[in-house]
Amino acid sequence: MKKFDEINIIPFIDIMLVLLAIVLVTASFISQGKIPVNIPKATTTQAMKADELAKLLTITENNEFYFNDQPMTKEALTAEIATWDKTQKVTLKVDSAVAFEKFVELTDVLSANEIKNVAIVTKKDTSKK
Repeated sequence: MKKFDEINIIPFIDIMLVLLAIVLVTASFISQGKIPVNIPKATTTQAMKADELAKLLTITENNEFYFNDQPMTKEALTAEIATWDKTQKVTLKVDSAVAFEKFVELTDVLSANEIKNVAIVTKKDTSKK
């Protein structure tokens, strides 16, 4: 009987490559978010890495507030924000059809709680003027 001097790792590598492909495909779906929002375009955008610790606040075109993809009333959202640390990172995702008043309401709540580390999600405007 032949003695095995080495472990055959080729099947292990095959499995890892399949798992890597699955993770990459599902990660692209997760990063887009669950709530459909038509984000506005901006000519001066700055690419930022997604931060796992940032809280996501969303306003849909129907003026509905969401916190981390969970629907909330403005009052509940205000109470939630009041419990956050002043150094909390926040990402705002606001539909382009939302009235400016709703955007100001949300930023006013953040300002009242002295939360200043805020990023706004936009698309890069590639149209030439």
